[in-house]
Amino acid sequence: QVQLVESGGGLAQAGVSLRLSCAASGRSFSSYRMGWFRQAPGKEREFVAAITWNSLRTYYAESVKGRFAISRDDAKNTVYLQMNSLKPEDTARYYCAASPGGGDYTQAKTYTYWGQGTQVAVSA
Repeated sequence: QVQLVESGGGLAQAGVSLRLSCAASGRSFSSYRMGWFRQAPGKEREFVAAITWNSLRTYYAESVKGRFAISRDDAKNTVYLQMNSLKPEDTARYYCAASPGGGDYTQAKTYTYWGQGTQVAVSA
């Protein structure tokens, strides 16, 4: 069992940066693939970024590639999402998720554990 708690969201102006954090508790955090998803009002939840259990590979949605960066600190049981050059279309609730591995990393159904999310609002 893994519990996930996101933080770091808020209101930001376009062009600035925010860093989201996801603190995990429970066993075997370091063995999980971690991902960030987001959901805007009236839209489906979409993949943002993922990082393998050993940090060797990271993956990004095309819409955030080059602006966002995912990382993890297993000593702190925390995964981060550094968001730079924010745009109004980045406005959404951001969710952290943990997957024991396998399957399409862009698909929410492959992630077993989810946090409650943190809201990000970007104004023009």
